[in-house]
Amino acid sequence: MSGRLVVCPTPIGNLEDVTLRVLSVLREADVVACEDTRRTRVLLDKYGVRVPTVSYHEHNERTRAADLVKRIEEGQVVALVSDAGMPLVSDPGFAVVHAAIAAGAEVEVLPGPSSVLTALVASDLPAEQWRFVGFLPRKAGELRTVLAAATDTVVAFESPKRIGATLKALADVDPERPAAVCRELTKLHEEVVRGTAAELAQRYDGAEVKGEIVLVIGGAEAEAVTEAAALDALERLIDAGAKVRPAAAVVAELTGVSANALYRAHTER
Repeated sequence: MSGRLVVCPTPIGNLEDVTLRVLSVLREADVVACEDTRRTRVLLDKYGVRVPTVSYHEHNERTRAADLVKRIEEGQVVALVSDAGMPLVSDPGFAVVHAAIAAGAEVEVLPGPSSVLTALVASDLPAEQWRFVGFLPRKAGELRTVLAAATDTVVAFESPKRIGATLKALADVDPERPAAVCRELTKLHEEVVRGTAAELAQRYDGAEVKGEIVLVIGGAEAEAVTEAAALDALERLIDAGAKVRPAAAVVAELTGVSANALYRAHTER
């Protein structure tokens, strides 16, 4: 095997979801770069993989990237994993992949488990056009803006401590908006709860929720997103500190309202 970086998705819960290709790469790699070596060691031990590991995380990723690229240039195979799912998707790894590509190293990405795609399919919501937004904004105004403007299905990670408040914010924007709360996917206590925003807000109001959650939200009716609503969304983003033109472009992409029209309307206020 020539020197290269191989991005390896790992199970999001059930360890049996690891692919044969990922196991093959892990066994033949010279080193496995892990977000948390203790978490990855559980997977490696289950399948008898005896390969050295090094840690990389948000605090050391840039310095670790240089070391890993040097290993690749020396002919080593570096397997990159995160704690669960696909590295880089709301997980560390970008600095490593970016540094490898910048150095001209070969980068191979293997397919595999993803809580984002699993939740999207399980949600029973349209999957033709959808967006993954990572974690939803914490500020109520920004959160309402994102929820009100989205005409495509939105997939987001959410904290069990905040799921009730997020669903209430969604219900305040559009009580009939369909959504699905996908909890502990592929694990023993997997649960997918579907319903309207109002129904889910009532169910999770004050509830003690545990585990990892992926929230899937149906898009707003396109005809309901008027220029006035889009302009209101733009103003909220600007008030939160966003620059006018980039914010107008984002709102235009979400609503279908012309970015130039939004910019003109803002400047004429």
